[in-house]
Amino acid sequence: MEDGATPWQTEEVRENPVQSATDRGGALVELTATPGGLALVSPYHTHRAGDPLDLVALAEQVQKADEFVRANATNKLTVIAEQIQHLQEQARQVLEDARRDADLHHAACNIVKKPGNIYYLYKRESGQRYFSIISPKEWGTSCPHDFLGAYKLQHDLSWTPYEDIEKQDAKISIVDKLLRQPVALSSSPDPNFQGLTH
Repeated sequence: MEDGATPWQTEEVRENPVQSATDRGGALVELTATPGGLALVSPYHTHRAGDPLDLVALAEQVQKADEFVRANATNKLTVIAEQIQHLQEQARQVLEDARRDADLHHAACNIVKKPGNIYYLYKRESGQRYFSIISPKEWGTSCPHDFLGAYKLQHDLSWTPYEDIEKQDAKISIVDKLLRQPVALSSSPDPNFQGLTH
């Protein structure tokens, strides 16, 4: 190679002033002999740069990409908004249950309340509310006070209304089963739900 020659400048290139080659990135370029050496020319950029249809297509592609990005973000934000609404509803329910439980714990009771038992709430003529272990059926026609409802005292000292006892017991049973048979999750960072669905 002569002094001042570029790596592409060979005898063959000197004889033919226009040669094709690829640059380091793999793009097709033309090697054109000039008095100062070789010039690299990309035919794609040279022949297509002024094509107005390419600019329109590029603008359409950018606009379409913007629409997809906006739609994708909207979908994700919609899911998050639904989750927030669900959490707000759960929080409201938790507060209502906590108020009810505190209120029931303040009702008069002449016996020691034990978790797992069902208690019956009555109201005297004076307005005082009290718990009894005697149900309205056991009283028969001689029930002395107004019956307000039946509740099961749970082991966390929360109260479950009588009509929800079966559903709540089923939930607790599932949790107890999971606690008795712990699921060994993989330490892999990939999602793994194996064993959680059985």
